[in-house]
Amino acid sequence: MSAFDAILAQELAAFAFCWRLERRDGVTIGLTSHDRDLTIGGVVYTAAPGMIPSAINKGIALDPESMELKGALSSDAISEADLSAGKWDAAELSLALTEWTAPGAMWLELMRGTLGAVERQGEAFSAELTGPAGVLAAPVAPETSPGCRARLGDRACWVDLARHRREVSISGMTAEVATISGGGLSVGAYVFGQLRWIEGENCGLTQGIVGNDGGSVTLSELPAFPVAVGTRALITEGCDKQMATCSARFGNAVNFRGEPYLPGMDLLTRYPGAN
Repeated sequence: MSAFDAILAQELAAFAFCWRLERRDGVTIGLTSHDRDLTIGGVVYTAAPGMIPSAINKGIALDPESMELKGALSSDAISEADLSAGKWDAAELSLALTEWTAPGAMWLELMRGTLGAVERQGEAFSAELTGPAGVLAAPVAPETSPGCRARLGDRACWVDLARHRREVSISGMTAEVATISGGGLSVGAYVFGQLRWIEGENCGLTQGIVGNDGGSVTLSELPAFPVAVGTRALITEGCDKQMATCSARFGNAVNFRGEPYLPGMDLLTRYPGAN
């Protein structure tokens, strides 16, 4: 008889839900519906009795599984400010059932997926969880395009980003413009790139770069939290996904993931003598 069967055979079972959330920046927390903290597998699941899952449907169908998670914004680990700033967007989340009298002896995973859109409802929040079957809705083959479909530095691109990334110190913020202490940036090299905050209130958040000169970068939007003078960040160069840029600037034309010389739809309208 399994541990699960043995527990179900008891006259009284004390079940508790356990959530494990891992953000994109590696921060991991555990929460439980029990009124006391539980330690399972080295992870402390903090008591959060106000958090409840909606009905969970599991089956053999290929329809994407989903679940709604609701709770009060009272946990220091999941603050309203962090939710609004997007720190928990696309976080990996798993939901399991255990018995709090013997935490971990029975561990029934009910669902695993990615945290979707988070909505606030007064002092509470709700978040949608999409299961792994959701990837089946994605295209199975890429479409042709004149521009590169790869992301700079990914497995399809193979450019070593260590050579195109640098740690900087922010000497000032004026709206979306971050002034870089010491300057020395190549003009335009960081357009379409990213700035990742590595300390301060915005730590872990990534923002797009839409422009740069020799001493500053312009972000796609205002930082979620105020930026103190001296805050460190990591800036990464960008790519406009054109063949000329890939060849001349990165020397990576062999890995260009586009079809810049493929005739367009206007080929059907051409005729001899047309300009």
